[in-house]
Amino acid sequence: MAGIVGKLQARRSETSSTYGRPHETTTVSHVDFGDCELCTKYPNRWSKIREFIREPAAEFLGTMILVIFGCGGDCQVVLSSNPAVASSPKGEYLSLNFGWAIGVAMGVWACSGISGGHINPAVTLALASVRNFPWKKVPYYILAQLLGGICGAGIIYANYYHAINLYEGGSGIRTISGTGGLFATYAADYMTSVSCFFAEFLGSAMLIIAILSVTDKKNGPPPPGLVPVALFFTILGIGLALGMETGYAINPARDLGPRILTAMVGYGKAVFDFRNQYWIWCPLLGPILGMQAGAMVYDTLVYTGSESIVNKPGAEAERRHLHACLQQRTTFPAGVDAA
Repeated sequence: MAGIVGKLQARRSETSSTYGRPHETTTVSHVDFGDCELCTKYPNRWSKIREFIREPAAEFLGTMILVIFGCGGDCQVVLSSNPAVASSPKGEYLSLNFGWAIGVAMGVWACSGISGGHINPAVTLALASVRNFPWKKVPYYILAQLLGGICGAGIIYANYYHAINLYEGGSGIRTISGTGGLFATYAADYMTSVSCFFAEFLGSAMLIIAILSVTDKKNGPPPPGLVPVALFFTILGIGLALGMETGYAINPARDLGPRILTAMVGYGKAVFDFRNQYWIWCPLLGPILGMQAGAMVYDTLVYTGSESIVNKPGAEAERRHLHACLQQRTTFPAGVDAA
């Protein structure tokens, strides 16, 4: 109790009162509720509401940051190639890769300590299927990620609105071939449907293997707090090696969120009709199935943690475990029999 009183006295400040007599002071206490064990957990009404929405809110924020950096990089590089927008180009393909890599790193950094830093529905589903992530959290995680993608794309669209008008040729002109690809992903014309799916499947499998390896405590993980740096290099590598053909969505929220936004702001239903609903079987199902496969490969070949379904103990192992526990409970300490 004395320690708490000392903290309160240390935070007490004296300020001159405007309404008192000259040189009279009033004492105002400033309390840090985080240091007070006896204080309420919720210092105000909003803190109580935040307690229930903190995890999905973190996923929303992280995904929004991802899309802001990623789509923002796309817009700056492509739009600046038009002389009407900028006097000289402001980047190249490598710049796009850096934009998405920074977006992933900063997005994960913003929310990893609160929600785990998924910022990707395919990651959430893979961790729920292969690891022990609670299925009850999956729906609101995915909803938060999707909304974050929509809001992030909306912010970038508003920021580059006038540049898009100049690039397209007017405020009423919005085309997929022009600026639609700055927000959602669209495969190259020479790619077949199977090739498109495999490109997203492969990139997503590589991403989840990297995520699981850098978070595996028994496999040389990076120092605490540096997982986002490892993911930065992972996304950069995927973009450099596998990104050209489909735009490496590898994240349903990163593609579907901006795609919905473009449909709302004038690009129309063409964003969904492209190549017979390309958005479903390539940037949506490709990452989901790719991460399921990648997670199973990593856990089957490398991971030894008990939270994986691959390492779930069988009936014989459980029987031996129970038998060993019973023996340990009935074994007396040395010297008890003699006493």
